[in-house]
Amino acid sequence: MALPEKKVSLVVIRRLPRYYRYLGELLAQDIKRISSKELSKKMNVTASQIRQDLNCFGGFGQQGYGYNVEYLYKEISQILGLDVGYSTIIIGCGHLGHALANHGGFERRRFHLVGLFDNNPAKIGQEISGVEITDTNLLEDFIAKTKVDIAILALPKEGILDISNRLVDCGIKGLWNFSAVDLEVQEKGKVAVENVHLSDSLMTLAYKIQEREHHKNLTEE
Repeated sequence: MALPEKKVSLVVIRRLPRYYRYLGELLAQDIKRISSKELSKKMNVTASQIRQDLNCFGGFGQQGYGYNVEYLYKEISQILGLDVGYSTIIIGCGHLGHALANHGGFERRRFHLVGLFDNNPAKIGQEISGVEITDTNLLEDFIAKTKVDIAILALPKEGILDISNRLVDCGIKGLWNFSAVDLEVQEKGKVAVENVHLSDSLMTLAYKIQEREHHKNLTEE
């Protein structure tokens, strides 16, 4: 599966993991095919939107038949690069880093944890999920010896710029940043960055609660 030459909207890309997840659930239920209408009910996305999204990558559906679930699942896996697999390290082994290291879903999707790093002497040498925590000072040596694709940053924002610059210099391909600050790197064409703000999701939930309460009050008046 070759990626399209035309750049695909980030909004569409962010829906692909949802398609992948729902299709995986259908496979587990031994469902062989599904229409865009049936898939739209499960995902709360219009059938038209589903067809438009998938058409960005070739369509995959057959009129009168719908989508072959297993085939579409494998195609989206390739689009997302999950068939390749990624070696991953976590930098920062506090509560968040510890939780991320124990998350089994990464390994199932071929994000292989190969290293953990922290600058706290009390943590160095300990193990999480069978991986030993290494001194952050040895980061460059480790990456030089071990093929590393992605670094997960679970650090305080004060140390993020120095670490990210060191990682870029080491030739890292992607940074998954949980440092509570939007990270931008100079080598934008060479390094992919995904900034994650957990509080943003929580505040979105707060808005949804307020919205629901508002509509509930309107209907009761």
